[in-house]
Amino acid sequence: MSAGTAASRTDTTSRLAELRKLMAAHNVEVYIVPSEDAHQSEYIAPVDARRAFISGFTGSAGCAVVTPSKASLSTDGRYFLQAEQELDSNWELLKQGLPDVPTWQEWALREAEGGKNIGVDACLISAAQAKSLAEKLKNRKGGELIGMDVNLVDLVWGEKQPERPKEPLRILGLEFAGKPFEEKLVEIRHEIEKNKGSGLIVSMLDEIAWLFNLRGNDSIPYNPVFFSYAFITPTEAILYIDEDKITEKVRENLGENVTIKPYNAIFDDVKTFGEATATNDKKLLVTSSVSWALTKSVGENKISTIKAPIEAAKAVKNETEVEGMRNAHVRDGAAQIQYFAWLERVLLRGDIYDEVSAADKLEEFRKEKEHFVGLSFPTISSSGSNGAIIHYQPEKSTCARVEKDKIYLCDSGAQFLDGTTDSTRTVHYGTPTPDEKKSYTLVLKGHIAVARAVFPKGSSGFILDILARQYLWRAGLDYRHGTGHGVGSFLNVHEGPIGIGTRMQYNEVPLEIGMLISNEPGYYEDGQYGIRIENVVLVVEKKTPNNFGDKKYYGFETVTMVPMCKKLTDPTMLDEDEKKWLNEYHTEVYEKTKSFFKGDEYTLEWLERETSPI
Repeated sequence: MSAGTAASRTDTTSRLAELRKLMAAHNVEVYIVPSEDAHQSEYIAPVDARRAFISGFTGSAGCAVVTPSKASLSTDGRYFLQAEQELDSNWELLKQGLPDVPTWQEWALREAEGGKNIGVDACLISAAQAKSLAEKLKNRKGGELIGMDVNLVDLVWGEKQPERPKEPLRILGLEFAGKPFEEKLVEIRHEIEKNKGSGLIVSMLDEIAWLFNLRGNDSIPYNPVFFSYAFITPTEAILYIDEDKITEKVRENLGENVTIKPYNAIFDDVKTFGEATATNDKKLLVTSSVSWALTKSVGENKISTIKAPIEAAKAVKNETEVEGMRNAHVRDGAAQIQYFAWLERVLLRGDIYDEVSAADKLEEFRKEKEHFVGLSFPTISSSGSNGAIIHYQPEKSTCARVEKDKIYLCDSGAQFLDGTTDSTRTVHYGTPTPDEKKSYTLVLKGHIAVARAVFPKGSSGFILDILARQYLWRAGLDYRHGTGHGVGSFLNVHEGPIGIGTRMQYNEVPLEIGMLISNEPGYYEDGQYGIRIENVVLVVEKKTPNNFGDKKYYGFETVTMVPMCKKLTDPTMLDEDEKKWLNEYHTEVYEKTKSFFKGDEYTLEWLERETSPI
């Protein structure tokens, strides 16, 4: 979630020249630089920001591909504007999803035709991606896909590359986790047995943190995870981690249930284990996120790929986690209410605040709240046309002023010990135009449609996406991002496997009671403004007058507690059911947050005004 401007472009000429020398030395004509780290993380530590280093593009999603004479950067619609601003003239931007634009895989395969080799760090690409790419390369009469054990960008980066962090772990107590890690291990071993496996390799950092009720601070921005692997068998649980991170308290807590080994020891261990135990009936289990390097260590004929059992278990929050998320969102809502009331006051009296200083003030309000740990992602504080850059992040040297006569979009969140928050509000402190009010209300209607949805058990987020877009579609409008993503509990703000959107994988996972997911439709007018309305919602059972097919019916409970913008809402565009939902939501926001503002008359008056019936 970041962006820059033309003024912040990096000249990549010399970096590309050095990389191309190394490619030639390693007999590689096409070199792939993914965004991810060895654990397929969305957010990465500075040491792993290789794609940003070589290309200058700092968005969180994308892939760079380099040949002896060309370089391409592929990204999705959230980052088109940002990439155009950050890439220098050495790079071709591949806008994914647009007609006749190749994917990075297609671009790389085309460049490899005629027997040219493609190289990639085998730790940074999943085994499934590598297999698919290798098969396509063979069909295109290219050379080989080489899984390299050295990273060429690291060699270019040299001594200036940041060091790997070694921060100590913290134990997440049962008052927040809700379930002992020993019980979680029993459940995962049951999944191993059910899938006829001899063991399970775990490489996703949030899965490991959740499994062992541990949290870290390994310079992976905004995510309380730590660099590690885990290997679970019917009789043993091994945590592979730099032992400097293991305090005596952590070691005592894990006890004899968990063996601690060095981070890189997993490669030799799984190879030895695979050779000793894997048969046609019992293989080592991996998920689709496991790196090619790991599966090569085991041997691809000795593994079986399954749906991630820890990811699925983690997505369904237990009662303690659910209550923690509710409480965290109330406190976080109070901080945002303080912020929006404060921002209105300072702007109306003529004070000057830019996007960065405004975001800093919001963080100050959050820091005052109980159990606050940090932000859950960089605050998207965007005024006017910057709001049209979907994942914009202001920089102090180039950011805009927040102005009362322009739409202001603020997408922000926090990490609390009892929950992770993520919400977006779009506000206006002057007089919005009829077009701005119309666009906002169309987005609000879609948001309310998702919030009010009732659907049979077994339904997925894939089928709910149309509810959010229907009113925009009728006006010939749309937005280039998903409508919702799963949210972790004091973990990653973006959590699989669920989502609301058009990605086919969302249709593979039904929504279950206890899952938390965002509801965030939007609309973006390039060069003018951006609108997004985001709440986190909880899947709950709904009572219905009938029970066709003896099925249970589910719906959502909204846990985010921040008022919508009344100035931007056109009541004439809302039907009675929508007005009823909005008024009931505002009443709940008022009742749950008002106690935070004792002695703060201005904020309380602002809250009363913004939550009054429409």
